[in-house]
Amino acid sequence: MNVVSKYVKADLNLDNQSFGYILGAFSLAYALFELPTGILGDRIGPRKILTRVVLWWSGFTALTGTAFGFVYLLIVRFLFGVGEAGAYPNASIVISRWFPAIEVGRAQSVIWAAGRIGGALTPLLVIPLVHTFGWRYAFFILGIVGSVWASVWYFWFRDNPAEHKNIIPQEIEEIESARRQAPVSHKISWQTIVKNPNVWILMLMCHLFFYASYFFTNWSSTYFQEGRHMSEEQAKNFVSLSYFLGAIGCVVGGFASDILSKKLGLKLGRRIVGVLGLGSSSICFLGAGLTENNELAGYLLALCVLLKDLTLPVAFAVCVDIGKRNSGTVTGAMNFAGQMGGFFITIIFGTIVQQTGNFNYPLFLIAGCLIMASFLWFFIDPTKEIVAVD
Repeated sequence: MNVVSKYVKADLNLDNQSFGYILGAFSLAYALFELPTGILGDRIGPRKILTRVVLWWSGFTALTGTAFGFVYLLIVRFLFGVGEAGAYPNASIVISRWFPAIEVGRAQSVIWAAGRIGGALTPLLVIPLVHTFGWRYAFFILGIVGSVWASVWYFWFRDNPAEHKNIIPQEIEEIESARRQAPVSHKISWQTIVKNPNVWILMLMCHLFFYASYFFTNWSSTYFQEGRHMSEEQAKNFVSLSYFLGAIGCVVGGFASDILSKKLGLKLGRRIVGVLGLGSSSICFLGAGLTENNELAGYLLALCVLLKDLTLPVAFAVCVDIGKRNSGTVTGAMNFAGQMGGFFITIIFGTIVQQTGNFNYPLFLIAGCLIMASFLWFFIDPTKEIVAVD
C-alpha cells in the first residue's frame, strides 16, 4: 500500500487524511486481534495459526485489488488486519520451541531481516508490475504467492522439533536442554499481565517505537514524493534502501545482543542495543525533518531504519526471555501496544499533512517518541520471567 499509494489515491479519489483512515483501519484491527491470536498460538501451536494467518492475508491482499471506494477499502483493510494479527507472536512461539535460549536474539534477527528484505524488494518488484498490469493486478499476484507459501509451510513445519522426521535425536536434545523453559503450562492470567510492570514498560516502549516503524510502512513513499517532491524512481530507491539497511540492522542487532548477553549478562546485552539503537535513530529522524536537502533527508531516513531496527529483534527476544512457554501471549501483548502506536501515527500523519501541508512536523513527533522509547530500555529487565498460573 505504501509504494502504490499514489495510484490508489488517484483511482479512488482519496486525500491523505482519508487514506490515513484506510491505513489505520488495518493497524487497529491488527492491534485488537494480536493478543488473542498469540494466546491461541500458545495453546494449539503456531503451525495451524500461521497457515491460517497467511491464507487469510493472501485472500485480503487479493481483495484489496477489487476496491472501488473509500468504505469498501476501509472494510477490506480492517478485515485484512484481523487475519494478519498474530503472525509475529506465533513466529516467536516457533523460536521459543526450536532454538536454544542463547540463540533467541539471532533467530529473531533472521525473521525480521527477511521481512525487511521483502520490504526492500517490494518497490523494485511491485512498481514494474503496476506499470505493466495496473495496481489491482499487483495485489492479485501477491495474494497467489502467499497462498503457495502457506501450503508449503503447513506440510513441512511441525510445532516441536521432536515431531519433525528430519531432526535427529542429538539435535532435539541440544535444543531442549538449552531452552530454559518454564514448567509446562500455557496459561497466563490477565491479572498476571496487568500487574507486571516489566510487561507494561515493554508495551509502552514498543508503542512509541512503532510510531517510527509505521511511518516507513505506510507513509515513506508519500513523504518522498509529495513532501520532498522526488520522482517515483527516486522514492522507490530510497524506500528500497531503507528496508535493505533495516535488514542489516536486524541481523546486527540480534547477533550483537546475543553476544553481549553472553559476555555481560542478559540484562545488559538486551539493554545496550535497545538504548543505542532507538536513541541514535531519534537523532537521524530529527535531522531528516530539519534539513532542506532532499537527498540528505532520504539518506538520513534510510539510516534511521538501520539504527532503529537494531532494536527490533531484541524487543521480540525479550518477549521470549520473559515469556518462555507463554512467549506468544507476551509477544501479543507487546505487539498489541506497538500496533496501536502504528494506528495512531498512521492517522496523525495523514491528518497533520492534510491540515498543515507540512510533511516534516510528524517527523519531529516521531523523533520525540523514539528518544522516550530509548529511555524506557533502562527499565526493561529480560531476566524477570513471568510466572504462569494453572
